[in-house]
Amino acid sequence: MMPAGKSEIPFVIYLIPFLAGIACGLAFLPPSSFLLLWFVLIGLAAAIILLNLYFKKLQLYKYRWLGGLTVHLFLFAAGWLLLVNNNELKSNDHFSKRPATSLVVTISNEPVLKNGILRFKAFATRGINKNSSYPVTGNILLVLKSNNDDILHYGDVLLIPSDYRPIDPPANPAEFNYKSYLANQNIHFQEFLFPNQYRIISAGNGNPLIAWSYSLRRHLVKMLKENIYSKEAAGVAAKLILGYKADLDEDVLQVYAKTGTTHVLSVSGAQVAILFVLLEFMFGWLINVPHGRAVKTGLIVTGILYYAVLTGLSPAVCRAAFMLSLVLIGKTFSRTISTLNLLAFSAFLLLLYDPLLISDAGFQLTYLAVSGLLLFQPAVYKWFTFKNKWLDKIWLLASITITAQLVVLPLSSWYFHQLPVYFLLSNLLVIIPAALVMYAGIVYFLLGSINVIGKILAFIIEKIILLMDGSLQMVEHAPGASINKIWLSPMSFASLCLVIVFSCYLLLNRKIAVLRITLVALLLFAISVSWKRYRNLQTKESVAFYIRKHRAIAYRAGNQAVVLTDLSDTDKAFRYSVQPYLDSCQVENLKLVSAEGRKNLEISGNKSIIIKSN
Repeated sequence: MMPAGKSEIPFVIYLIPFLAGIACGLAFLPPSSFLLLWFVLIGLAAAIILLNLYFKKLQLYKYRWLGGLTVHLFLFAAGWLLLVNNNELKSNDHFSKRPATSLVVTISNEPVLKNGILRFKAFATRGINKNSSYPVTGNILLVLKSNNDDILHYGDVLLIPSDYRPIDPPANPAEFNYKSYLANQNIHFQEFLFPNQYRIISAGNGNPLIAWSYSLRRHLVKMLKENIYSKEAAGVAAKLILGYKADLDEDVLQVYAKTGTTHVLSVSGAQVAILFVLLEFMFGWLINVPHGRAVKTGLIVTGILYYAVLTGLSPAVCRAAFMLSLVLIGKTFSRTISTLNLLAFSAFLLLLYDPLLISDAGFQLTYLAVSGLLLFQPAVYKWFTFKNKWLDKIWLLASITITAQLVVLPLSSWYFHQLPVYFLLSNLLVIIPAALVMYAGIVYFLLGSINVIGKILAFIIEKIILLMDGSLQMVEHAPGASINKIWLSPMSFASLCLVIVFSCYLLLNRKIAVLRITLVALLLFAISVSWKRYRNLQTKESVAFYIRKHRAIAYRAGNQAVVLTDLSDTDKAFRYSVQPYLDSCQVENLKLVSAEGRKNLEISGNKSIIIKSN
């Protein structure tokens, strides 16, 4: 529900300028702005101190807005400075700043094997140039050709050649910006290795807790594979329960994406919430004993944190676990605390630790969805009243789904370019099976070593997952199951955000002024979408795509296109490099023409070529 006043949510108020400062730092100033920002921050801090010292003498109570403005500017500058300071390229010790023949690096996450490629993140600690060695810093993405996921582990120290290169920007229009994605994780360079190009110097040099959590998760994934015979079901179980995605089939992931149920596989808030319900049921009786409320909270928080360890300390799970733990502790020891304020406080602490989280889609969607549920879900729930308790529970779940889908609509459209139409049905179909898989999985990990019990539980998990996948496939193939090719312009995105914000506010405050603003925002959205559609229909252009080892040229006139290529539309290279362009132009009539052996389709350089005809 909406807070009664600003005094209930101080961290929400202070978080806004802090977020704005981080966002500006991400979008504008380079690392060279570091000293300037320090001077600005110190100046604002001095202004805050002086305003407090001379508050009465200068009769500043007549200008209360001045103090608030200064504090907001301070937080804005602090967020900007924090983001700039977090950029590793500003460090003079970064490995890219000095020449080297070799680098000593430590593997800093769990290597993931997929399609014969082992990928992992490493942190450089020393550079070697001829006979000299010196300390360096910086993250690097290493890609190793291998079919064995057990040759390298978190914490291994490697000696590798200093043959890194910057991450390539997108080579084709509308292609996924992998360079920006990695830069938002402070990774700016990558290196491709073959098995004989590196040497393991030592092992076990990482954080012991993280190393143990990765080892435990590998053991639990192995347990699942031993008794779940369906590869599809084993992959879904490992992802749903433990967040292990290496074995998850891409086609299965697409089914969940098109039905709006990807959150079930993304081990984060949904799984933590399911676990919380179980722990709340198990320890609910403690509230009747002395100090039982605090003991119950301690046990629930411990269980949630232990689950975070089981998932390999996944950032999404840690974020959800930290957020929920903070809310539980706050509610236990204070009866008047605002959940929304605690939510903002948890976001503030996480951004202090890593300001680049602001660019993470999972971080944005999680906090936006939870904030929307806290503010607007009670109003949606009041739309209907059912006397039957089971119908009431179904409507409760439906109201949660509707609210969450509504508040994240602009972001999900921006990131995923599609909207599921039957999201309400598909979410109702998976919420109970997902919970059953979670609970059965926890029992399986505890008792799976007992042969008979392990096989029975694995059989139950497998059949539930296959049933859940089958029902989602039916929804996926239903007529009009999803709206695809949604590529919003910045104007469309901004106006859609305004539509959602004021529509949600209209649920709480049914004033004619709010309705008018909502309708104006909706009109702006319709105009921006129509204008983009008109421009697309009027455009004629040729695009020569840059695709390694393949060739493709598209000739487009409005929503019709002919593509000359040696790829099929199901090939991974086509879907990654060509399909995004076609979707962004909302091409409806596509014709593929085979271009086998046509050398004249090859282009030089490493970028696509676009020639407009109008």
